[in-house]
Amino acid sequence: MTEAFDYSARAVAAALSPRPHDFPSTATLLTEGGDARIALDPGTARNKYGCTATPDGDRTDFSSSTASSISRRGFAAADALRQRLAAIEGRERRAATYGRELDRLRTELASLCGLSDMAGLDIVFAASGTDLHLLASALVGGAPERPLVCIDVEAEETGSGVPDALAGRHFSSHTALGETVAAGAGVGAHAAFVAVPIRDESGALRATADIEVELDALVLDAAMSGQRALLTVTDVSKTGLISPPLDVVLALVRRFPRTLEVLVDACQFRLAPETLRAYLDQGFMVAVTGSKFLTGPTFSGALFVPEPVGERLNSRLLPPGLRAYSARADWPTAWVAGAGMTEAANFGLLLRWEAALAELRAFRALPVGEVKAFMDAFAAAIHTRLVDDPAFVPLPSRRLNRTAIAAAGAWDRAASIFPFLLREPGRRYLSLAETEAVYRTLADDGAHLGQPVRCGLRDGAPVSALRLCNSARLITEALSEGGDPDAVIKRALGVLDVIAAAVSP
Repeated sequence: MTEAFDYSARAVAAALSPRPHDFPSTATLLTEGGDARIALDPGTARNKYGCTATPDGDRTDFSSSTASSISRRGFAAADALRQRLAAIEGRERRAATYGRELDRLRTELASLCGLSDMAGLDIVFAASGTDLHLLASALVGGAPERPLVCIDVEAEETGSGVPDALAGRHFSSHTALGETVAAGAGVGAHAAFVAVPIRDESGALRATADIEVELDALVLDAAMSGQRALLTVTDVSKTGLISPPLDVVLALVRRFPRTLEVLVDACQFRLAPETLRAYLDQGFMVAVTGSKFLTGPTFSGALFVPEPVGERLNSRLLPPGLRAYSARADWPTAWVAGAGMTEAANFGLLLRWEAALAELRAFRALPVGEVKAFMDAFAAAIHTRLVDDPAFVPLPSRRLNRTAIAAAGAWDRAASIFPFLLREPGRRYLSLAETEAVYRTLADDGAHLGQPVRCGLRDGAPVSALRLCNSARLITEALSEGGDPDAVIKRALGVLDVIAAAVSP
């Protein structure tokens, strides 16, 4: 049964007030249990991504490819859970409370994703998508003499810490469970990272045939060396791509069934339930987060593991170094990996997922046909605006094509990340520093876009793309009772108007 939450400013203020028994406030918990990126700057009360731990009603968030400040809906859900936790504080072990609440979240997450009937499905929780890459690499495993070969697209299209995570190295100076570590140092896993670029030096997309040849050679070399390989498939990337193409992935799996394991990096969570199921039916692990498309608070990851993969991996131990990242309850009960973890309770992760599920619950309640129609209208309006104005140069992209895995046509076929370069009309492209300055100025004025992403060279100099994004929260705002789809689209176009005016001489 859906709970009724008070989203008012008064309720939020009450949630920030001191509580009995020194139990942390909701806002404090929402900034705990992650790495250094989640910490708030004392001067701005914002994290590395420019997001607050409390609702920011004056902000226009089109930034879901990076992160969003928590909504009133999400904060109210997190605060309700925090009150339940505070009420039982001291009456049972925190680890037991944490485990029980995570099991509840597992059940609801599977239900909201249409997977309640999927036999043998397991869900592993982690603080972030980067943490999930670290855990997945360690699970698939390798030996010192035969390290796992981890293949991924370039870091610019995924998380900046992903290469270190896949290679079994600390990717930050602080871990999810509060330990200080040396970034770049090994955690005890044995893996090697190989990047396969999907864009050339100019930022144009490479030919699919060239990518296929490169991937085939890498996996063949691993097979001939007696190594395992983990291929990360991104759906969707920072700039809205599915990469590598799925027909290429399936061909590799058919050719190297004993060598290749596949992890779908769907951390943007721009997937319809039908698509998520299709990936799992292929025997692929799928990593998602609640903090991108769903616009939950930063740092909430979950790894969906289908039964065949779970049967291969659930008896494997993880290196002791991963105890700094993962608690026993983050793992399904039957997994040996969980038994090797400590009985910690990451209440921050718990509250952040609670907030994200509030967004997902509201989004799933919308009529699917209306969602698709709004997403198509939003995409058409943004695309038209970008190609019609010389201040913008849309980044080359591909149509979202999942037919190879037999995914049914759903709302996730529509683009929801719109990357573009900035150019003085008829003149030069803006530099990295100039694009960053535009991004910062917009943020200071209350308009939040996805962080600039480097994307090759123009006129011999490196450039980066800004990203305007649609999200579950915007769609819910547009389509819920009293919503105005045209007003949401107009607000997005207004942000582009401001950028164009700033770029034009």
